[in-house]
Amino acid sequence: MVRIICFLLSISLISSIYAQPDYGSWDGFLRKYVSASGEVNYSKIKSNKSELDNIIKSFSTVNIGSSWNKNEQLAYWINAYNAFTIKLIADNYPLSSIQNLDGGKTWDVMRISIGGKKYSLNNIENDIIRKQFKDARIHFAVNCGAKSCPPLLNAAFLPSTLEAQLENQTKKIFTTSKLQQLSASKVKLSKIMDWYASDFGNLIDFINKYSNIKINAKAKIEYLNYDWTLNDSKK
Repeated sequence: MVRIICFLLSISLISSIYAQPDYGSWDGFLRKYVSASGEVNYSKIKSNKSELDNIIKSFSTVNIGSSWNKNEQLAYWINAYNAFTIKLIADNYPLSSIQNLDGGKTWDVMRISIGGKKYSLNNIENDIIRKQFKDARIHFAVNCGAKSCPPLLNAAFLPSTLEAQLENQTKKIFTTSKLQQLSASKVKLSKIMDWYASDFGNLIDFINKYSNIKINAKAKIEYLNYDWTLNDSKK
């Protein structure tokens, strides 16, 4: 009997250690402070600092286990990246651009603690999200805090709805967003699609999967200037 009890307790402990985050608070936070167009009210976030601090604590204490499926892992890392970015900006607000922090190298600072390990924003985006999941749509889900970054979704990414959310975010970029200018013979794209060109494969094929405008295979490709101004609802 003692062995059975010990076994059940160990199973319970392991389950709690590798439990999925509760995204309810994070979802409510995003709906409260992020507009439908993706602008963030950093001023109000800073004035209610404990709200974000509690969310960051919940992300920091997570241990990602091998029992997590692909969508559970990817949803976590996208949400974590966005949460820690908002935290970084709110802690240094007022701020005109995230590029003003740490001499423009704030993405390389190992300031993020998750499950007892240290990460930088670049670690999360490039070494984990891009390298492990190889899904170009993530570029329209993670948010760097700049106006030219694809708009921040004002809801949490959830494992159960992740596929639909990534599809919707990507489609919006090529149908309603000002971040791309499309015509059949010429496209002006977000600089993101230049910086991470290898993730997208054939750019025209990728665009045609989501755009309402059929782009010619030999269309001229140009890239728009990147606006690093903060995605602040007060700006």
